[in-house]
Amino acid sequence: MNGISKSTGLSNPNSVSRLHSRSAQRYMWAYLFILPQFAFFLVFTVYPILMSYVYSFYDWSGIGPLNKFVFLDNFKAVLADHAFWNAFKNNMIYILLQTSLVLPLTLIMAILLNISFLKGRTLYRTIYFLPVITTASIVGAVMKFIFGNDNALFNNFLLALGIIREPVAWLSKPITAMGVLIIVGVWKIFGIIMVYWLAGLQTIPADNYEAAKIDGAGAWQTLRFITLPLLAPVGAVILLLTVVNGMHVFDLVKTLTEGGPFFGTDMVDLYIYRYAFGSGGFPQLGYASAAGVVFGVAIFTITLVLGWFVKLSNDSGKSRVIGH
Repeated sequence: MNGISKSTGLSNPNSVSRLHSRSAQRYMWAYLFILPQFAFFLVFTVYPILMSYVYSFYDWSGIGPLNKFVFLDNFKAVLADHAFWNAFKNNMIYILLQTSLVLPLTLIMAILLNISFLKGRTLYRTIYFLPVITTASIVGAVMKFIFGNDNALFNNFLLALGIIREPVAWLSKPITAMGVLIIVGVWKIFGIIMVYWLAGLQTIPADNYEAAKIDGAGAWQTLRFITLPLLAPVGAVILLLTVVNGMHVFDLVKTLTEGGPFFGTDMVDLYIYRYAFGSGGFPQLGYASAAGVVFGVAIFTITLVLGWFVKLSNDSGKSRVIGH
């Protein structure tokens, strides 16, 4: 051992000191590269979040000093405002319907694109993923052109096929406007959710499928008893990510429907924006901050419940693997 230590030079205190010095220099460079991003994170994420809690206790327009402390008055006003609960209801409807559509559809597409002998799989994946990298505000502006008036592209397409006899004002009625918003939202996130499912499918050992094939299991039995049970933990995480994504659709709603008609597609993010920047009135940043805090607590609560569901799914998935 002494010979080995001497040959490697580790017994020499100077060598150990130089080793520690090199290690410290290497970590120092890593921290220097991280520092700008960390500084931006503190300034543009942590600080605004903390200050929003402070502003929520003041009647403040965003201009001048904080000198009118109102304690919980802003929160009481938010909780008593019918417009806030209307926006919150719309958010929940959007999340529920979008999630109900996007999860099964993306799972089916992921299963199809995971077939090894399917030609052009990479091309199909790229096509479905393209909307994900497109800015949501641009998507909203383009979709408004497609659905926005009687002479819009979608109406002309349906008229040419003979599906409708006269143009439909898709964005002029709350129900149809919400339907368009949900369909566009599904199309926008379809690719990324599909990629999540594909990642989950590729973690399932091929041995399971080979054993099922030897046992004479068909495609439906393989899907039901192998693929879906082993995908359950991944599916729970995808559900969580989809729900959290559906809570923040400000840019899409702002450019596509602007919360209309008659606040039928109004969302909490848009509600907060109107009060914070005084659209049609004087800015009320303190009130908007209180609304943001209330919505943040709601999101946190929903996330906790879904996180508990994810944990249960993970435990269930582990028990299935052990049992298998």
